[in-house]
Amino acid sequence: MGIGDVVVEIAHSGAAHRAAAGQAAAGRSPAATVPNGGPPMPLAAMAEEPWRELARRAIEPNGYYLAEWELAVNATARGRTGATALCAWSDTEPRGNRLIGLLPVISLRRAFKIPLPALVSADPYGTLGTPLIDRGQARDAVRDLMREARGAGAHALLLRDVTTDGAAMAAITEVLGEAGMTPCVLHRHARACLDATRDADELLREALGPKKLKELRRQRNRLAEHGEVSFEVARTPAAVAAALEIFLVLEASGWKARRGTALLQDDGDAAFIRRATTALAAAGQCEIVTLRAGTTPVAAAIVTRHQDRAFYFKLGVDERFAKLSPGVQLTLDLTRHLCADPAISSADSTANAGHPMIDPIWRGRLAIGDVLVPLAPNDPMVSLIHAGLKLHRLGYETARRMVRFIRSRQEKPA
Repeated sequence: MGIGDVVVEIAHSGAAHRAAAGQAAAGRSPAATVPNGGPPMPLAAMAEEPWRELARRAIEPNGYYLAEWELAVNATARGRTGATALCAWSDTEPRGNRLIGLLPVISLRRAFKIPLPALVSADPYGTLGTPLIDRGQARDAVRDLMREARGAGAHALLLRDVTTDGAAMAAITEVLGEAGMTPCVLHRHARACLDATRDADELLREALGPKKLKELRRQRNRLAEHGEVSFEVARTPAAVAAALEIFLVLEASGWKARRGTALLQDDGDAAFIRRATTALAAAGQCEIVTLRAGTTPVAAAIVTRHQDRAFYFKLGVDERFAKLSPGVQLTLDLTRHLCADPAISSADSTANAGHPMIDPIWRGRLAIGDVLVPLAPNDPMVSLIHAGLKLHRLGYETARRMVRFIRSRQEKPA
C-alpha cells in the first residue's frame, strides 16, 4: 500500500460547521457530535459554560485549555486558529447531560504536513496539551474522546506536551490497557516546576545557595539606585489590561522582538493575549506581576491559574538593566508570592528543558512528553503514523541545530 492510498484528510465540512454552530447558539448540548462519523465540531462553536464547569472538575489542571484562554487563541493567534473539539458528554443520572471530556485538535496534516489519518492536540500557545477530563468519570470520558476521534476518521491521537505521569495520562493508559493497547511516548523531557507548599526563603536558599543569593542581593541593591524596587501584582481585569501593555512593550524591546516572536509584533497574537488575560482575570485565573525600579518597569510576567496550580507563561525584561538580572529578581519575588498563597500548591514553569534562568531556581521537575495514542488494537496504520512522526522529528532536530549554528556565528564579535 502506498502513502497515497492511506491518506485521509480530516477536514471540516461547511455543513457540519453550520449545524454545530447553530446547535451551540440554541443552547443545546452536542451530546454526540460525531454519531456516525464525520468531522468534530468547530472549537469556536463550543458553549463556554459547560467547558468552564468541566475545568472546575478536571482530573488535572491545564491553564492553557481553559475556555477563556483557548477560545482567544483559536480566534486570532498566529497559526493557531480553526481548531476543532473532541468532546465527551455524559447523560448518566443524577448528573444529567454534561461535558466530561474536551480536547481541542487539528489534523496531523496541518500540524506536521504529514498526510496520515491522525488528530493532534491543538497548540494553545502555552506548552501543555493535557486534555480536560472529569475526575468523577475519567474512564468514560477517555473512551468517548477516543470514540469521537475514530468517528472522525482518525487512527491515532497525538497528545503534545502532556504530563506523562499525571492523572490524565494515567486514565488514558488504563483505558488503553482494557483493550490490550499501550500509549507510545515519542519524546520526553523534564521541565522546572515549583513546590509552592514550601517556605519560599528556605526553598531559595536550598536552590541557589548563600553565594548566589548574596550576588542577587548586591544586584538588587544596585537596581535600587534607580529607584525603590517594588513588586506589583495586577489581578482585576482593568489592572491586568494596564499591566499587560507594560509587559508587551518590555517583551518587544528584547531578543524576542529581534527573532520576531514577541506578541506585540503580530496583530493576531496581541489580540489573543489581550482577550485571554482580561477574561481570565475576571474569573480570578490570571495575574500579571511587574518589578519596578522607582517608576520604571524593569520586568513583567503573565501567570495563569487553574485549580491549585499556577502557570508561568511569559516574561519580558528591560534589557538596559540586563546586568542586574531583572528577570531573575522578578522570579524570586514571584516565588515568594506563590508560596505565600494557600490556594496554590504548585507552579509549572512551562519552560523548555534546561532553561538557564528558571531551572536553577525552581528545582522541582515535571515529566513532559509527546504521546501517541492508538485508537484500535493491532492497527498497522498506527505504525505508519509513528514512523512519519519520527522522520519529522529527525528533520526538525537537524533544522534546529542549523539555526543554532547560524545564530552562534552571527552573535560572535567581528
